[in-house]
Amino acid sequence: MQILFLQSATGFASPVLKIRMNSRFAGLLLASVLALNGCTTKSKARLNEQNAFLAGQNAALRQQQAAQFSGVKVVGAVQTPWVPWVSGLTLTQAIATANYLGQDEPKEIIITRKGEGARLVPNVLFNGTVIPLEPGDIVEIH
Repeated sequence: MQILFLQSATGFASPVLKIRMNSRFAGLLLASVLALNGCTTKSKARLNEQNAFLAGQNAALRQQQAAQFSGVKVVGAVQTPWVPWVSGLTLTQAIATANYLGQDEPKEIIITRKGEGARLVPNVLFNGTVIPLEPGDIVEIH
């Protein structure tokens, strides 16, 4: 191993480490660097790019479809997962329209609106509480 000082164009000398190694050590060093950095072939990189592109296209399509359908999505044991929104639609009406098929009473209902979720105990509905829904809401019945 040697330390050399190379003269730059500005006249300053900068140290450079010069290491002499045999080809076996160089090969091991190169393999280690590639393994640590995650060697990717061109075909693998192209496949990753294509998958990312398709995922973006699918997400845009789902958003476009959701925007075209102004309704409420009901997730769970229901016959009809898409309920058309009408003015004054309530949670109870949406669950009835979706035709809940569960054998037991739901243990939890989650309403997601614009990315924010609210958990409800289903007994609230049996007490006559009216919970209004908005277009685009997602109701999960567990």
